Amino acid sequence: MLKIRENDLLILFVLALIANFLPLGITPLFDLDEGAFSEATREMLVSKNYITTYLNGELRFDKPILIYWLELLSVKIFGVHTFSFRLPSAIAGTLWVLFTYFFTKKYFDKKSAFYAALFMLSALQITIISKAAIADALLNLFIALSMFCFYGYYKERKKHYLYTTFLFIALGFLTKGPVAIMIPFVVSFIFLLYKKEFGFWLKSIFNPIGLLIFIVVGLPWYILEYQEQGSLFIDGFFFKHNLSRFGSSMENHSGKFYYYVIVLLIGLMPFSLMFFKSLTHVKKFIKDDLTLFLLIWFGFVFLFFSFSGTKLPHYIIYGYTPVFILVAIGFEKNFMRQTLLLVLIFFTMFLLFFPEIAVAIKSIVHDKFAVVLIENVYSGFGWFYHVSVLALLGIFIWLYKKELSIKHTAVVIAFTFTILVNYAILPAYGKLMQLPIKKAALFAKEQGYHVKMHTRQFPSFNVYYQGLTSKEKAKEGDVVFCKVTSLDRYKKYETLYKENGFTLIRIEK
Repeated sequence: MLKIRENDLLILFVLALIANFLPLGITPLFDLDEGAFSEATREMLVSKNYITTYLNGELRFDKPILIYWLELLSVKIFGVHTFSFRLPSAIAGTLWVLFTYFFTKKYFDKKSAFYAALFMLSALQITIISKAAIADALLNLFIALSMFCFYGYYKERKKHYLYTTFLFIALGFLTKGPVAIMIPFVVSFIFLLYKKEFGFWLKSIFNPIGLLIFIVVGLPWYILEYQEQGSLFIDGFFFKHNLSRFGSSMENHSGKFYYYVIVLLIGLMPFSLMFFKSLTHVKKFIKDDLTLFLLIWFGFVFLFFSFSGTKLPHYIIYGYTPVFILVAIGFEKNFMRQTLLLVLIFFTMFLLFFPEIAVAIKSIVHDKFAVVLIENVYSGFGWFYHVSVLALLGIFIWLYKKELSIKHTAVVIAFTFTILVNYAILPAYGKLMQLPIKKAALFAKEQGYHVKMHTRQFPSFNVYYQGLTSKEKAKEGDVVFCKVTSLDRYKKYETLYKENGFTLIRIEK
């Protein structure tokens, strides 16, 4: 058997390839977010306007510029491909894991560092976010680095740690805006206030060289964007996409206070139970500076976004880095082998019969489009999906019966779950939901159609179509892409393409 302890970095390297890089081109871009970021990058490539982003020709102020620049660079090197749009996130996600490993190794030990990295690479939300063509993998890298550097400055009082803290906050500010400032600012304040070192905190945040670094790195694009767009930028970015998200629910993304408890249970799989077990050691965590710092980091993110009006699953990821470290340092003592494997076995059994369950409950589903997807569920979740999930279920059952060491068990679980998510679940969903959009776009491009689309729900269509779509009212002779559930708005049409609830039609008299 492989001597795991002697090959920690090799194991993590292989898992990173499996989780973050090999799957980059397996599934089409997912709408809404991946499609929107990728299409805005494609339009930047065409327009050569490297300051302002547009989506289908309309101003897009959702996020700052850095992720678009990195995706643009990737596209210029590798071409307009799904792989290119996702590559910057894959690199950022892998660096995030790598720096977490070295931080944990420095302040705890090599074994804890290995577990922290292993959990990060295999966690459900991280394995998805770390290669998604959106801003969050990059943002989380910069948040983690700014927090690591600030803690290093607190412990060692070396100025280069403080200066790099400001640098990473500035880069985070260029990636997703004020949240990259808020988290290190508030967490460091609470931590140092508790440690009765408020004066040290004030001197840190008002350090002239640090502020200069932030200004030089973080502000020029904002100034250029304001000069180009004026109040439209201020209203669209700061008020609508930042302040309004906390005060009210945007785009129906709301939820109860316990919303993120459910997200944690699912998002931290396959080791989510270990996190909740580790919370029983809160009193012990408070007594140590680093574990206290990590606990405040997670606790602030959890509470802040629990009270936010807009709730999205990936918001909690800003507090995931300390979670993986806290779980790792006590993992072998807290490991619940049988319970964990039983949960995974039942979860995989649910996945195995998911298509059949969906078909069974079709009669009680009220969303018309969801019904259409259920009727076509086997086009995505077919025999390959069933065989793959069944094989992985067999591995979990084997693990349950086999007495392996804790570390070997954790490694097998991490690899198995990562393969399950990236090579069975996501491709199946992509084939059902996103592949028809891609095929329709490629068909429209090949035929030279000028397409109209009355919704912004599927910007990935524009990416593969490599053009803009019109939102004007369709008239005779126009080609329209839509859901089949939207066809009742047209009296007569010719079907040009149809698959899994999506269709391309030409309007007739």
